[in-house]
Amino acid sequence: MAQFDVYANPSHSAAQGIPYVVVVQSDLLDALATRMTIPLASVTFADKAPEKLCPSITIKGEQLRALAHYAAPLPTRSLRQVVANVAPQASILIAAMDVVIAGV
Repeated sequence: MAQFDVYANPSHSAAQGIPYVVVVQSDLLDALATRMTIPLASVTFADKAPEKLCPSITIKGEQLRALAHYAAPLPTRSLRQVVANVAPQASILIAAMDVVIAGV
């Protein structure tokens, strides 16, 4: 399970508006049973959110918004199959987490 791997949202009840989650936790913490994730929502679900806090991410040609303020740990066992890896877009995810933590 690599940092910036994208998985289908394990919450079936929320998956329509938030189809994916992205792992933002460092690979150095692989021994933990959870992974810190950011939900990836459809653009219409998060259309009024500030871009710096909720940046646009493209997965399989679909534009989504990363909801950094909803970052949460999920059990590793609930993250099944990797859908994509967004490491090339890592800097905007890290900047969004900086907004959450430091307001920058």
